[in-house]
Parts: sequence; C-alpha cells; structure tokens
Amino acid sequence: MQSKSKPMDDLANLVTNAVGAVKGVGDEMKAMGRSQAERLIADMDLISRDEFEVLKTLVLKSQDENEKLKKKVASLERQIKALKK
Repeated sequence: MQSKSKPMDDLANLVTNAVGAVKGVGDEMKAMGRSQAERLIADMDLISRDEFEVLKTLVLKSQDENEKLKKKVASLERQIKALKK
C-alpha cells in the first residue's frame, strides 16, 4: 500500500515548484534592484572608496606641507625683521 495518494503527490510537487518559482522571482528582483542602484550611483558621479582614500591621503599630506611652509615663512619673516634692526 502506498503511503501517499497521487493527488497528494501532485499537490506537494505543485507547492514545491511554486516555492522555487517565488524564490527565483525574488532573486531576479534583487539582481534588478542592485543593477538599478549601481546605475544610480554611477549617474550621481560618486567616487569609489579607493579613490576617496587616495584623495584623503593627498589632502592630509598637503595640510602637513602647508603647516611646514607656514612655519618656514614665519621664521624667515623673523629673520628679515632681525636684519632690519
């Protein structure tokens, strides 16, 4: 004697296939959403994390160099004042 009847097997297969189809649709929607988000970001002309880190490093180096140059100018100005006296 069979443990399941034919209609029950058919119903189980139908439910299994429906769940698989829903999962496939969900995966496709995620992929479409990701694609649209990437396109939106590209249209916004944003920079990547790597580009940001490079620019950040350059800005910090420039700030350090500016501070050194300010100190050098101040020192030279003091020397000029001392020579004029």
